[in-house]
Amino acid sequence: MVLAIRGRAREFATKETQRWSRILGSKSHDEYLSMKTDIDYSLYLVTDQKLCLGRELIEVVMEAVAGGVSIVQIREKDSDTMAFFQLARAMKKSLEKTNVPLIINDRVDVAIAVGAEGVHVGQTDLPCSVVREMLGPGKIIGVSINTFDQITEAEKFHINYLSLSPVFPTPTKPDTTPAFGIEGLKKARQKTSRPLITIGGINKNNLNEIIVAGMDGAAVVSAICSAPSPRSAAQELADIILQARKRGS
Repeated sequence: MVLAIRGRAREFATKETQRWSRILGSKSHDEYLSMKTDIDYSLYLVTDQKLCLGRELIEVVMEAVAGGVSIVQIREKDSDTMAFFQLARAMKKSLEKTNVPLIINDRVDVAIAVGAEGVHVGQTDLPCSVVREMLGPGKIIGVSINTFDQITEAEKFHINYLSLSPVFPTPTKPDTTPAFGIEGLKKARQKTSRPLITIGGINKNNLNEIIVAGMDGAAVVSAICSAPSPRSAAQELADIILQARKRGS
């Protein structure tokens, strides 16, 4: 079954590349990236089944979406390929009735196999150029950014958004580089016009200053996954983002 998934992924990647080459013709990569400017990164949920207080992950995610989550990433580092595929397929089916994109962490093969809207990669995962070749131009690619130099390097590639990590120290990712902090977010905003999100230790008490610092979105894990009511938690965070943008406009 795993081999079948990988085979389907390779076949799909080839067909997508050919299809988009016909559609885009001589369009530049920057032009086709502009086709994805309608993505709402405001409240970005990154999943962690271990933090869901024993509840079904899809149930938690759908509650959060009902509360205002605008994009979902499945990040399940401990799952084997089959379990990841089955979870991603079920999540994609559940999200189809919404306008919320599904992003897969790292696993390009799984993303292709389930028809996810995109992939998020880290600095030690597949190179972004390879991921773009596999996915074609019609999909979202995000990359984790841990240093300012990586922002400069990311400008060379066809990436839809950058995720600054971490903004604050966080127990969900204890092996990270030094935190950017609010001043670091402001500095990063000056370095790129790409959509920027940030992750790490974000909660309702610090979310306002993150948005005011120029971020296009905030990614959260425990703030929603471990909340007694994921829907209420998402509603509160989404409202903070909305109000911060109103004050900044």
